[in-house]
Amino acid sequence: MHKVLFFLLLFSQICSSQITVKDSVTQYPVSYATISFGNGNGIFADDEGVFYFTKKIYPDIDSLFISALGFKDLNISTENLPKTLLMMPQADELDEVVVGIKRNRKFKEEEIEPHLDDDYYNCWLPTIESEIAVYFPKQVSKDQKLTTVSFPIALESKDWEKRNRRNSDKKPFSTLFKVKFYGNKNGKPGKVLTYKTIVFRATEKDGDAYKLNVEDYDIYIPPNGFFVSLQVLGYTNKAGKLLPNKKYKEIKSKNGVVKIPTNFRPLLPFTDEVESKNTFIKRVFIHENDWLKFDKGNGFRSSLLDKDLFNYGIGIEFKTYKDD
Repeated sequence: MHKVLFFLLLFSQICSSQITVKDSVTQYPVSYATISFGNGNGIFADDEGVFYFTKKIYPDIDSLFISALGFKDLNISTENLPKTLLMMPQADELDEVVVGIKRNRKFKEEEIEPHLDDDYYNCWLPTIESEIAVYFPKQVSKDQKLTTVSFPIALESKDWEKRNRRNSDKKPFSTLFKVKFYGNKNGKPGKVLTYKTIVFRATEKDGDAYKLNVEDYDIYIPPNGFFVSLQVLGYTNKAGKLLPNKKYKEIKSKNGVVKIPTNFRPLLPFTDEVESKNTFIKRVFIHENDWLKFDKGNGFRSSLLDKDLFNYGIGIEFKTYKDD
């Protein structure tokens, strides 16, 4: 009986803390909206626009800042927070898209290979507070359409002593990532190239890289290049549903409680095989925070920089159309 009462109480608390983000026009859920707390921390809604928030869980948060691709930002007090939050769609501002491309044009398939590495010490530890973007220049004046993006993943062995063996059993994980594409604005990520929400679930079964097909999004490379970004959303269950776990740890110190973002698996390998420094980092939950190049002197505390590992080695495949 005590167990039944405990689970009923727990279930009621979860239900009472459930908030849903919806489109104010269509009433459809806004999938994977970003919920910032204004203090550098935050969470994400799931595929149904649902997230969990109560003052008991987050007693020091007095307002929420909610953002999503294709919608106007929403700032709302946590006092008497409604169960449904409505976001207003915003006008499409995409101005980088190349129009008039005929699908029957002849093209050449080209590739920039990803840089793979399973050395744990050469990897970035993903946290939901950071978005990583990698720049790709446009090398020719011809039309080029992006078809696939390969995200390198470092797999960890269950047995540390067998970590250098390719056939060793790997630690399992099931992690959801969000992908965005940006135009180039003064050498940094600018406007998004598509307002469609793009996510994928990576597991240890995907090997050293997850290959994402993006051909149906009709992304044509702008004249001054583009950025592709990756952002971890959290762990999922076996069905791929985002789990509503807390995304940071609270550690008591002499100066009070310090909140440290949780590191998620898989690790993301960095490389020294790219000549230029093309990787940028942004803190997701700080409104209008600027992108910073991942480089020495920019405030990053990372052993990767000490080893001159400046870039996350994303690979891409694209079609270069021949002139008619």
